[in-house]
Amino acid sequence: MIMPKVVSEREPYRITTLHPRTYNEARTIGEHFREGTPVIMNLTEMDDTDAKRLVDFAAGLVFGLHGSIERVTQKVFLLSPANVDVTAEDKARIAEGGFFNQS
Repeated sequence: MIMPKVVSEREPYRITTLHPRTYNEARTIGEHFREGTPVIMNLTEMDDTDAKRLVDFAAGLVFGLHGSIERVTQKVFLLSPANVDVTAEDKARIAEGGFFNQS
């Protein structure tokens, strides 16, 4: 009997880091996320009102597309699409401030 080969390797993924300055950049975040790319959303350059609006937008985005959102620091969030599992090592690197190259 021939058993099917089980592939346990994860698909490679790239993480996009974005530093929006205004709420108008929400569209760019949404476009990357819809393409299946995990997004680090660094809101440190935004005022608190727009940052809250963008977090609300991101929460709706991940809910609608069955993804997840995690707070990494006070103003840094990781948006992960449903089909991508960001590794614990990558999450640790993000939390330490070793952000990925911007795309």
